[in-house]
Amino acid sequence: MFNALRYYWITARGYRLHPWASPYIRWRLETFFGGDMRALGPVEFFRLVWRERARFERFLAWTAERRRAQSARNV
Repeated sequence: MFNALRYYWITARGYRLHPWASPYIRWRLETFFGGDMRALGPVEFFRLVWRERARFERFLAWTAERRRAQSARNV
């Protein structure tokens, strides 16, 4: 859960109350799922996130692993 909140806080900067409008998050969703995410509204965004939560969880675990590896290299 902490990984999800941390990733969201970093990626949704400027769009924290409406993440479906974030160009960065839309780009990440397009590269992750393919297709065009410009027409993604709040209902579709949350439906997609809920439906794909297991895949997002694996992705977030990977980002946490990468962050730890990067921190270990910088010490």
